[in-house]
Amino acid sequence: MKSRRLPRPSSARGRTADPAWTRLDDESLLDLRFSDLHLQIDGTQLGPLVERLYDELARRRLELQPHCWLSEEWFSPDGVPGIAIPFYLAHSRLIELEDRMMLEVEGGTPAGCLRILRHEAGHALDTAFRLHRRRDWQRVFGKASKPYPDYYRPRPASRRYVLHLNSWYAQSHPSEDFAETFAVWLTDNDWRRDYAGWPARRKLEFVDGLMTEIAACKPPVRSRRRIEPLSENRKTLRVHYEEKHARFTPGHGEAYDRGLRRLFSETPGRSAQETAADFLKRNRAELRRVVSDMSGEHEYTVDQVLQDMMLRCRQLRLYRHLGQRKSEEEAAALLALQTKNYLENGQHRFAL
Repeated sequence: MKSRRLPRPSSARGRTADPAWTRLDDESLLDLRFSDLHLQIDGTQLGPLVERLYDELARRRLELQPHCWLSEEWFSPDGVPGIAIPFYLAHSRLIELEDRMMLEVEGGTPAGCLRILRHEAGHALDTAFRLHRRRDWQRVFGKASKPYPDYYRPRPASRRYVLHLNSWYAQSHPSEDFAETFAVWLTDNDWRRDYAGWPARRKLEFVDGLMTEIAACKPPVRSRRRIEPLSENRKTLRVHYEEKHARFTPGHGEAYDRGLRRLFSETPGRSAQETAADFLKRNRAELRRVVSDMSGEHEYTVDQVLQDMMLRCRQLRLYRHLGQRKSEEEAAALLALQTKNYLENGQHRFAL
């Protein structure tokens, strides 16, 4: 669900002057290094969102304010009770670039950003108090030492896990299960009612008791290190997005690309100048609904395959050349086939 984007940076004296790089086109912007952007959290809309997270933690009497810094992606490092926030959230021009390059923006709205901050705060709290080492934590969530999977197939009907971020993320790993449970506990004062009858409520009750136990306690781990800060990153944005595409898009064989090229064209049509990626994005909701009904697979599963298709169409620089209805019909058929192939071959990827 989309809501308003994060606004441009401003100061108490009015809107600050935008850096010169905000006026570059995408191709020129992609050739800049991260360190050339000179970004910071202060003075952007991220600042009040981080402060709101701190207020929520303080209201629960938790003696932790995870330090935050800008990096390439969202993460909370092992051994450091802090939160790395992706660079693009520090400026609307970079949000636009992220949306064009990845076809979505993770945390690109104030509400979405807060949800992820609360989740990452769970990881930071786990690190600060070494919670995952406790036997009772392990009995409830499992061992944090369990390897992270490259792929996981969520069970949407399961009530053993809370629902906070998309993708049934709590099901991917014990550490994510805890972080998601903590985020729900921190956000939802009615979790006892909302999760009544769910096995997941026992996890929330455990977290509630655990937070009462550590309330007003100083955490033993207090490192303020900043891992992979943007200011020291000399990688270009172009290399960053090339790596990101490779990471989030599974390998594609010739048959996969042939299917896309049969549906779309390498040159714009006379009447339709729309790129294939933009066409799929514009019709995303309808395509996943139709294919979900057709295949019996959950819409989330279909949407992940569709995301792969959109990214591959962008990489191949394909355009729509058929009419709207014919393009919809052919795209739905191809999407249904790829969903079946991905699941049968164990190739379906769920990003962690």
